[in-house]
This record gives sequence, structure tokens and C-alpha cells, in this order.
Amino acid sequence: MLLKNCNIIFLDKIEKGSILIENGIIKEINPNTTSSDSVIDCKGLYVAPGFIDIHIHGAGGYDTMDGTFDAINEISKTICKYGTTSFTPTTMTMSAEDILKSMTAIKKAKLEGTDGAQVLGAHLEGPFISPNAIGAQNPNYLIKPTFENFESMTGDAMDSVVSITMAPEVDGAKELASILTEKGIRCSIGHTKATYEEAIEGIKCGFCHSTHLFNAMTGFTHREPGVVGATFDTDITTETISDGIHISYPSLRIAYKQKGTDKTLLVTDAMCACGMPDGNYALGGQPVIVKDGSARLENGALAGSILTLNKAIKNIYENTDYPLYEIVKMASFNGAKYCRVDDKKGQIKENFDADLVLFDDNIDIKMTIVNGKIVYSS
Repeated sequence: MLLKNCNIIFLDKIEKGSILIENGIIKEINPNTTSSDSVIDCKGLYVAPGFIDIHIHGAGGYDTMDGTFDAINEISKTICKYGTTSFTPTTMTMSAEDILKSMTAIKKAKLEGTDGAQVLGAHLEGPFISPNAIGAQNPNYLIKPTFENFESMTGDAMDSVVSITMAPEVDGAKELASILTEKGIRCSIGHTKATYEEAIEGIKCGFCHSTHLFNAMTGFTHREPGVVGATFDTDITTETISDGIHISYPSLRIAYKQKGTDKTLLVTDAMCACGMPDGNYALGGQPVIVKDGSARLENGALAGSILTLNKAIKNIYENTDYPLYEIVKMASFNGAKYCRVDDKKGQIKENFDADLVLFDDNIDIKMTIVNGKIVYSS
């Protein structure tokens, strides 16, 4: 497959060119040949590395906690329409049995492949979080952070866990973070009432990221810097739900200025209503009302989002001064690094996986390619 007349988005620039794809990888950039088994004239469309979403619960009417391969597959088919080529399905605070069921489905999807975006592993959000920063999680299923409890909900699929969100101040969380970090699992601070000091202690024990910055964490004030302050004051990575609902645009601009675009990832935190009309849905077994672009529990608490990564990129592009390539990096390369697949994904480079997305000036997706295969075309 040859993509010609593209505006190729690299890590540090955008350049006109062409891309030759063979056997699922990027064989050559700007090849001498003009022939291939199929030639696609991109007519000046942008070609970016596929987007990577490290925090997403569901889409297309399906939820990770449905606990089936079909649910994960349907999510993958929905989100590839919005440019996502890889993701980590995210679980909720539910029973250990329910989480294990979902983990088994995630591992199967990772090993066997899906019809849309590729599964890189799982992100566990809870159940080792603070009852005082519960957000849309279910407080009835909180359990103590111990390795035994972690094992009970991951079982034979433990090797498919990419990351886990925990509250570092909860008794046992720091000890568990040390164990999981040694196993290569990323530990993220989230759903937490930790003080700045408690967050720093957690970071010393292995926490290397913070989950949905500003949301469900202690805020920054001049005498109590909180988890937001600890995120800003260290070199851990963080993620933002850039829908203009979870975080205001001035706060996003301040965060990006503080952390830099190398340390920030764009995520959706999308739930099953992503790509669906307004109405009544569920998240982690709790009823959710989706109206006017936001998803909320009956008590008004935000319940994930219906954001897509192409929309997140557009929102940042329209509300900051960053060049497009730098924003795309936050939705692709940074996620690849986080998931430790940056040796083959996250940028347009020869011998890298041909995970590519074509979009127009409005960042509307025209085509999505996963491992050299067109999985979506408008």
C-alpha cells in the first residue's frame, strides 16, 4: 500500500511526502517507487501515527466491565472511527470476580487481536482507591490494597496489566506500588485525597503517573499543593480529559505549560455512550445520564466522558498555541512510551507498525489503518 500526497505528522514537524506500507509495517518514507498493490491519493490530508488511549472504559454501547471478548472487540471497532489504533481497556471498582472476568477478556483480545483498535493490555481503575474521592466508582467494592487481592482480580491475566490507579494514602497502597512497579506495571495516583507529602511518598515507592489530572484528586492551593502540586513538582507523567467539561481550557493551558507536552497524555476516559446518542446508560453498574456532551451519575458526579481522541486534539489545537504535531504527540507517542511499545508504535518511522490515521483540517477522521490494514474509511 502506498499513501501519496500526504501531510505527514512527525514528532517535531509536518512535511509533505508519501509512505510505503508492506507486511503491516512502514517500509519506507518517500520511496522512489510510485507503484504498489494499492495506491491511495491522500490529496493533502494529514497522516498521523495512530492515537493511543490509555484510559477508556467503553464505547459504542459496550463497557469493559461487560467482561466479554465481544464487548472489547466492539469498543475497538467504534474507537478506530475516531483515529484510535491502540488502547488499554479500563476496568472499574467492582467485585474481584467481575474484574477477573474482564481481565480474562482483555487478555484474550490482546493475544487474539480485534477487528479495530489493538488491545495493549489493561488499566485497572480501582478498587484500591479512597472512599472520599470516589467519583463515579462504586464505594461498595473498595478492598484493601494487597498483592493477594490484586492477584485475585487478575489471575492468569496479570501479565496483561499495563497500569493501575490507586490512592497512595490508603493503607497498603505504597507497599503494593513497590511490588507492582518491580513487575513492570505502571502505578498511577488517582481517586485520592492524598496530601502533597503523601503523594511524594507514593512517588518514591513507584507511582509514576497521575490519573485524569485535577479530577478526583486534591487540588493545588498556596499552602496545600495537593496531588496536583506533586504532579507539577516531579517528573511523573499525567493525563488530561480535554473535553472542556472535566477541566477548563485555562487550567489545561496552565497544566501543559507546567508539565510540558512530553509528560502529558491525552485520554478520553470514555464510557459506553461514546459514539452513541444522548440517553440513559451505565458505568460500572451505575446508571448514567448522557446529555449535552457530558456523562453524569444521577447525583450529578461526572461519570467518564463521551470524548474521542480526535476531538481532544481539536479542542487543544483550538484553545492553545501548540503546533498540531506537538498535540498529536500527546495522543500517540506519549501513550506508546507509557505502554512501553514506543520501539514500534507512536510515530511515523520506517520499520514501525503501520498504525496510521488520515484526517482533514477539521481533524475529522477519513481513514484508520491498524498494522497495515484499513479498519475504517469514511
